[in-house]
Amino acid sequence: MIYSKIILFIFLFFGQIINCSAQFLTVLSSEDNLPIPSAHAIFKTIDNKQEILILSDLNGKIEIPETLKKTKKCIISISFVGFKKITDTLHFENLKKNKIFYLTPENIALNEVVITAQYAPNSPEKAVHKIKIIDSKKIETMGAQNLRDVLTNEMNVRISQDNILGSSMSLQGISGQNVKILVDGVPVTGRLNGNIDISQINMNNVERIEIVEGPLSVNYGTDALAGTINIITKKTQQESITVSSNNYYESVGHYNFTGRIGIQKNKHTFAISGGRNFFDGWRKTDKPFHVERTHLADSTRYMDWKSKEQLFGTIHYSYFIKNLKLGYTGDLFHERITNRGLPRLPYYETAFDDYYTTNRINNSLNLTGALNKTIYLNVLVAYNHYQRTKNTYFKDLTTLNENLTENSSDQDTTKFSVLTTRGSISTTKDSAKINYEIGYDVNIESGFGIRIKEQEQQIGDYAIFSSAEYKPISKLVLRPGLRVSYNTSYNSPVVPSLNIRYQLTNSNALRFSYARGFRAPSLKELYFYFIDINHNVVGNENLKAEHSNNYNFSISNQTKLGKIIWKIENTYFYNQIKNMISLAQNYGTEYSYLNIDEYQTLGVQLQTEFAWEHLKVALGGAYIGRYNELVKQTNTSKFLYSPEVKTTLFYEWKRAKITYGIFYKYTGDLPMYMLNDSGEASLSKIEDYHTADVSVTKHFYRNRINLTIGSKNLFNVVNVSGVSSGGAHSSGGNSIAVGTGRTYFIKLDFNITK
Repeated sequence: MIYSKIILFIFLFFGQIINCSAQFLTVLSSEDNLPIPSAHAIFKTIDNKQEILILSDLNGKIEIPETLKKTKKCIISISFVGFKKITDTLHFENLKKNKIFYLTPENIALNEVVITAQYAPNSPEKAVHKIKIIDSKKIETMGAQNLRDVLTNEMNVRISQDNILGSSMSLQGISGQNVKILVDGVPVTGRLNGNIDISQINMNNVERIEIVEGPLSVNYGTDALAGTINIITKKTQQESITVSSNNYYESVGHYNFTGRIGIQKNKHTFAISGGRNFFDGWRKTDKPFHVERTHLADSTRYMDWKSKEQLFGTIHYSYFIKNLKLGYTGDLFHERITNRGLPRLPYYETAFDDYYTTNRINNSLNLTGALNKTIYLNVLVAYNHYQRTKNTYFKDLTTLNENLTENSSDQDTTKFSVLTTRGSISTTKDSAKINYEIGYDVNIESGFGIRIKEQEQQIGDYAIFSSAEYKPISKLVLRPGLRVSYNTSYNSPVVPSLNIRYQLTNSNALRFSYARGFRAPSLKELYFYFIDINHNVVGNENLKAEHSNNYNFSISNQTKLGKIIWKIENTYFYNQIKNMISLAQNYGTEYSYLNIDEYQTLGVQLQTEFAWEHLKVALGGAYIGRYNELVKQTNTSKFLYSPEVKTTLFYEWKRAKITYGIFYKYTGDLPMYMLNDSGEASLSKIEDYHTADVSVTKHFYRNRINLTIGSKNLFNVVNVSGVSSGGAHSSGGNSIAVGTGRTYFIKLDFNITK
């Protein structure tokens, strides 16, 4: 009942009927016929007495102002970063109902449009936040199949691998439980040990990925403490019908297939997609292109990297209501991991096998667009369900019969469901001194499981937030923000933020931000209850939220010299997290979650990008320091530092329609303090390693067939030595899993349009 009331309130609050003109202009890219949001259209009357600036909407459409139609004709200039500016004269008497303008790419665009934490779609240069963009071209050239593959090549990101819990990440030296991961603005649910398994997030149908480092808790609430990753999927098409198929094979046993059908007619767009990803497991002794032709009931049944099958499907529908877009997306995801045990003594005729099954159901409804020339609306309602089941079977290897084990700790089912609704109204007038945003954010999370107190618990979080962009002078933008919330299980902190962008010159910009972030205690940390002969772990209902202070400063320079575009960016950051939640001994043999830790990180990052004709090169380096409470027990320096180096190279041979890609990253030593057997802080480290990928992509028949071949992990890294600080399934005290060695892949895509 409460859910229906919330949804009714949203649409009563935001529902408005807006009158608009029947005549539009549409701005498309000449390269791929895709719409260009936030293109700048300047209308000028012939006598130069009137000038109006309008930004194109998400579908590339621009409404022609009614006041200009009376002048019979006017001059229009359309521009966007990375495209050649065009100028034309509009004769309103002979103007078509929907005239299309095509912008031609200028060399290689270093930038695109961004929407994360923006009042409306915006260019990265004008955004007060420093936003990193990973576009579909890079994802395609990398042969990336999931979010883990993409982030392997990113600065300030460190990937960890658990062959049961999956892949996790850290950002700015802060663990993944403090990173907000969104898909089209909807939070991804299902954290295990606080982390999202980023190998479960497929790159099928992804348009781009936006990464904002530092807290965005004012906009997105809990977990957006270290940063936010927003995955933007493709939702629009210009063709009436599109049919596509993506097929992928990798030499360690990955067999992936996805397909999509899209239909666009008038104001309606409908798309359905789905696929299967299969991995048959990998052992250190396996050679490339190894195929298991016989399955023996001996030690070869055990895999270092467990076999995995993923099935997924998506349905999307959108409808344009004048300048507003109403969209629905439904997702289904199923994963099954098989962990076959070693044959048991004395006769090697039996084994214990584990099966881990994950199911996700996601539904979201979004209403977004311009209410008029200066007011932008964004309303989201989403319901997400997550279930993970672990079963252990005792298997007879002679008959292949299997039965569930009788130990209750071998079986577990955990369910989470989240109702999320977030809405905002913002003003977007370029010439105004002040623009503002005001919104609400409601999250109601329910947890079910035999290891949760009373087997079911619920947390409600109700927040309002607001910010304003003030331009005291044309070159300076100040954006203060504030979030106030009420939580049903703990005292929510008030979250402020301040972002500043100063345009020193046409080529140089300064950005500074201060933000307070927070991470709410999870249902597990609050209500976990697991007591048996081997375990005594209980949650703590008196936990406080973790909170942080984050400072970011960056200076960037973008220079254009003829056909050369050169960009340099320096970034400095500092994070301080207090009341960090850790599992610790409470009293006797009982362990519980306590607010006992303090954690800090600081770092510097230098990155440069160079584009000339069809060549694009990016080179960067970072140096990140980390500090935790254990340092206080030592007499060494406060921060322990780790370096990173990254290089990316793209070359497009336009005439031959071939793209070359090289991706390299050096991940330096990661020193850390950990408690030894005597309970004293001792210094250990995870050793450094190098990763590199190469690929070649060839386009055939006007991009209807795309073939990519390449190699990943050229340095053949499998494990590195060190002490893992992962979960219960970490890969060992002296060896940490990194990859499956050098692999080779081929990717074949088909695209048919009408």
